[in-house]
Amino acid sequence: MNIHEYQAKALLAKFGVTVPRGGVAYTVKEAEDAARKLGGPVWVVKSQIHAGGRGAGRFKDDPGGKGGVRVVKSVEDVHDNANAMLGATLVTKQTGPRGKQVKRLYIEEGCDIARELYLGLLVDRASSRIIVMASTEGGMEIEEVAARTPEKILTVIVDPVTGFMPYHGRKIAFALGLEGKQVGAAVKFLSALYTAFVALDAAMVEVNPLVITGGGDVIALDAKMNFDDNALFRHADIADLRDEDEEDPAELEAAKHELNYIKLDGNIGCMVNGAGLAMATMDIIKLHGGAPANFLDVGGGATRERVTKAFKIILSDPNVEGILVNIFGGIMRCDVIAEGVVAAAREVSLQVPLVVRLEGTNVDLGKKILAESGLPIVSADDLGDAAEKVVKAVKEAS
Repeated sequence: MNIHEYQAKALLAKFGVTVPRGGVAYTVKEAEDAARKLGGPVWVVKSQIHAGGRGAGRFKDDPGGKGGVRVVKSVEDVHDNANAMLGATLVTKQTGPRGKQVKRLYIEEGCDIARELYLGLLVDRASSRIIVMASTEGGMEIEEVAARTPEKILTVIVDPVTGFMPYHGRKIAFALGLEGKQVGAAVKFLSALYTAFVALDAAMVEVNPLVITGGGDVIALDAKMNFDDNALFRHADIADLRDEDEEDPAELEAAKHELNYIKLDGNIGCMVNGAGLAMATMDIIKLHGGAPANFLDVGGGATRERVTKAFKIILSDPNVEGILVNIFGGIMRCDVIAEGVVAAAREVSLQVPLVVRLEGTNVDLGKKILAESGLPIVSADDLGDAAEKVVKAVKEAS
């Protein structure tokens, strides 16, 4: 689960991470009030959307104008910029061409920036540890730094037995070229950030830029956080921060029906039971020259109604030009899947090729239901056969 910048900063501040003062605004008046409360002489008006690159982004109705993060020097400028940004659609590298509508702003006090650095914490699957990534290239996307100048990225792996130690902090501070009291400030900052990461069950924290001020202070000028969904039951306060307006409607609908759905960029919809089988299904579609439009795991105990809903969610994606249903019936019965597929296909008046591969519990009954449905459903003998048939059918139909 992702949250907004202002929410991340509020959470981190509770753990002693230094952040600038600011206030959230949903209206132009609230933006003005926040600016007056902060005092001057400099403010920053920040668009709040779940995407990076806001400063370099552009608004759809003003593509040649200013980005989604603006430095201003009067309350009147706060008013004018808030009026221009609220309700407008901001397009960044991470939003794609559709962009995202700005529904809230963060009005923040100005900062005396001497240096901009990069800092990130994430769970590394390879080492099963939390790793700290730091770079002198603050303000840039870390992927771009990794591609152009990987030698400028320092990675520190933290053993969970010891946790974050002062020597970790000093190693990072020295690598970033910090001196004097900056080193102590950085160690304190990093320790607080690590503590917050663990306590909040975060999956990723990115501070970009991490700023060294003219006075030598270390401040999180920006903050991005996302969390392990499986741990949210321990953090009702974090779950309440969820902004459903920023999430894919199909993924939200799927979650309501206990379906694991993630939209992808391809044109072949997938409905599978089991995460591992779903991954294998997407891989074999790619192997045969196709591109999966989604990851969808209906789970082991899905009902006919849930299968029907899964089918509808797949078809709600206008990019879907064919569907592959791949079921290995263990706990999940093939006849239940077949009934759901037939019911959904009839309800939505299916207009794209549908290939179904069933195996396992009640497979013969499931195949009989499909065969007697009167629908143009293509049966497959195995996973390779299914992928080959759906890719071929999509190409012939286009």
